[in-house]
Amino acid sequence: MGYKKKIVLPIIAVFFSSICAFGQVDTTVVTVDEDFIPVISLSASDFESDDEAFDISGLLQGSNDVFTSTAGYTFGACRFRIRGYDGENTTMMINGTPVNDPETGKVIYSTWGGLNDAMRNTVNTIGLAATENTFGTLGGTSSIITRASQFSPGTRITYSAANRNYRHRAMFIHSTGLKDDAWALTISGSRRWAQEGYVEGTFYEAYAYFISLERKFSNNHSFGFTVFGSPMRSGRSGVAVQEAYDLTGDPYYNPNWGYQNGKIRNSRVNNYHKPMMQLSHYGTFGKTDITTSVVYSFGRGGNTALNWYDAPDPRPDYYRYLPSYWENDDEYWYQYYTDQWKNNKQFRQLDWDHFYFANTKNIFSQRVGEETITGNRSKYIVEERRNDHNQWIFNSTARHRVDDRIMLTGGVNLSHFKGFQFKEMVDLLGGDWWVDVDQFAERDFSDENLYQNDLKNPNRLIQEGDRFGYDFTANINHYEGFAQSEFSLQKVDFFIAANLSYTSFWRTGHMQNGRFPNNSYGDSEKHNFLNYGIKGGATYKISGRQYIDLNAGYITRAPYFRNAYISARVRDDVIKGLSSENIFAGDVSYIVRSPKVKSRLTFYYSEFINQTWNRSFYHESYRTFINYIMTGVNTRNLGVEFGAEANITPDLSVNAVGAWGHYTYNSRPSVTLSRDNSAEMLAENQTVYFKNYLIGGFPQAAASIGFRYNAPKYWFVGANANYFGKISIDINPDRRTETAVGGMVTTDEQLPLLLGQQKLPDGYTVDVFGGKSWRVGSNQYIRLNLSISNLLNNKNLTVIAFEQLRYQSNDIDRFPPKYAYMYGTNFFLNLNFSF
Repeated sequence: MGYKKKIVLPIIAVFFSSICAFGQVDTTVVTVDEDFIPVISLSASDFESDDEAFDISGLLQGSNDVFTSTAGYTFGACRFRIRGYDGENTTMMINGTPVNDPETGKVIYSTWGGLNDAMRNTVNTIGLAATENTFGTLGGTSSIITRASQFSPGTRITYSAANRNYRHRAMFIHSTGLKDDAWALTISGSRRWAQEGYVEGTFYEAYAYFISLERKFSNNHSFGFTVFGSPMRSGRSGVAVQEAYDLTGDPYYNPNWGYQNGKIRNSRVNNYHKPMMQLSHYGTFGKTDITTSVVYSFGRGGNTALNWYDAPDPRPDYYRYLPSYWENDDEYWYQYYTDQWKNNKQFRQLDWDHFYFANTKNIFSQRVGEETITGNRSKYIVEERRNDHNQWIFNSTARHRVDDRIMLTGGVNLSHFKGFQFKEMVDLLGGDWWVDVDQFAERDFSDENLYQNDLKNPNRLIQEGDRFGYDFTANINHYEGFAQSEFSLQKVDFFIAANLSYTSFWRTGHMQNGRFPNNSYGDSEKHNFLNYGIKGGATYKISGRQYIDLNAGYITRAPYFRNAYISARVRDDVIKGLSSENIFAGDVSYIVRSPKVKSRLTFYYSEFINQTWNRSFYHESYRTFINYIMTGVNTRNLGVEFGAEANITPDLSVNAVGAWGHYTYNSRPSVTLSRDNSAEMLAENQTVYFKNYLIGGFPQAAASIGFRYNAPKYWFVGANANYFGKISIDINPDRRTETAVGGMVTTDEQLPLLLGQQKLPDGYTVDVFGGKSWRVGSNQYIRLNLSISNLLNNKNLTVIAFEQLRYQSNDIDRFPPKYAYMYGTNFFLNLNFSF
């Protein structure tokens, strides 16, 4: 044990000493996959073997990791983020080709939703470890393998029942395997549906399809073609203030729906279908393996929402319709709204019948050019905010085995992306037309040209199916190359990798906006960024079963299109001083891989420097919509994660997983505020006192302990007890500025409410699962699995919490935080027949 203490204890000391060095909140201003169940297969020899090879094997990063699987599934119910990282810090690949969204950097999992069986085969890396196909990033990589020859031959038919977002699922997969050493085919499809999901007013209707075909020409050459997609429509749930939950007695109150002719209708419908096709060549040339792919993806994405003109706000939870708005001003209305919220379900939901009534009683004469048109001008509409795209990707990776000790890897990735952002009229709700003008500009300006959304089509009357409001294309070209060298010695494995990338993006406007006539139409200036990254790591093999693993990296990253523009909807102005983000990260792990115990203890540290934060919202003080842009946002993530799995007997295993993080803002960003309706700057270089506030909205600590029993008669049962803690609210930066506290004294009762950060209660859940399999023929099986999550029906655990960006400094409760809660007891039943 001596050598373990010498290595591990100094690491722990350094880690906790670094925590102690961090300050308190900046005091300059402040005074205060559902059916996934891990399977463990063991034989008696696993318990009896105690052999250790003289030439110690390396650490297989792509192997199953108990911490990663638990964090991704069990902790995912509470929106836990591994190491506190957002989605853009993980690289997702299909057959080695990166497929992250170029606009945001995030992974769009719904692209292949419902294809669980077809997308089950993955190779993963953790953190900054070496990877076979790409440089990667600090959150690790995941590569889904869809080669038809890699699927086992056979057919599986599955039916699932649940009480989650959907109620039913039917799914199949059929694989031929490699026939005549030449052809392989795999096809899969599914349907998921619910007339109403777990939350009232929601629905789910989704299909999925998958085809993978491979032609093997020789042992060294084969071509593969894969196409898949997942068309989906779903009615969304919403988030609300705590007052709404308390008044309704429902922690899942959903303000997005209402009754139309006695039937439920949801105003926020997600409609998504973005197919992807991939043609790949897999070649072996002596000691070199080369994989080359061409990918084309396209399709539509969109979310519907209500819009209104010259009419009361239709949202049932609008702050003026809540009792608290009247509590100190008018007792009658306070009692009236309290009674309506508690006892009148229709009152607290959308009134679709009223929208139709208002639209059919609004005769209006509208001048269009030289003509005047009379009809019912819609006061309320349903619009869809579209996010369509097409993208071409070329990716080629080569791996060359120099000898038994050295592996060289390199590759190139070329991506051309066009994202199409526009609004489309979905439903005029009984009206004849909608006028394409900006009502806030119409209020602020007398010049008719200034409130036109498109000067080339002034006062255009919008019909269902028309584009309006805004219409532009995001053009993003990205070129990247990387190289990696891996070395394997008797006691040490190590690697070094580097990448170089070039990113160019620009906006193409398809409407000439009246407020920005000279910088809204046509191609904008191109913005170009040259970036690089370098990383390295080493694994010290204490023995064949114990390892010390160390990785570190420095990465620069071009700004994402979504964050670069002040208001891409209406103009092509970018943020002043736009520049790349800088990332430094490192981790060190102690790993055990033995027949009876598998464990990993990791300490990690990372810094994100020069991030940009870009939002638009209605500002109470300026009485208008503003663009709120923070630059120089630095964050620091550090913590520890632990996962262990022990086999007590060949039939019984136990596992324990824990994570503790400390994720904070680490700078005082500068803020620029501008009107959304003009180029007027409302404030520049305003300081946000963000330093040492916690990054909120998700647990920074989580733990799970559980067991699994595999019976000799082919049934199993298991359970996990889970803990979630260190949850803080996601804070509003505008409340942490000198302007926000201007005029206040240190004894002001509003000051701690304005500046403090709410800590949310810790929570506990229990999950159980079990299953049974039957062999009904020579190669035919029936399997039944059941998982029950949150068995104790804990409905008080917050999964979303944020301060509203709109606020009133002298009355913080006027716009209180919004929350969403974890689902209560829910289940997933899975029955499949394979042959």
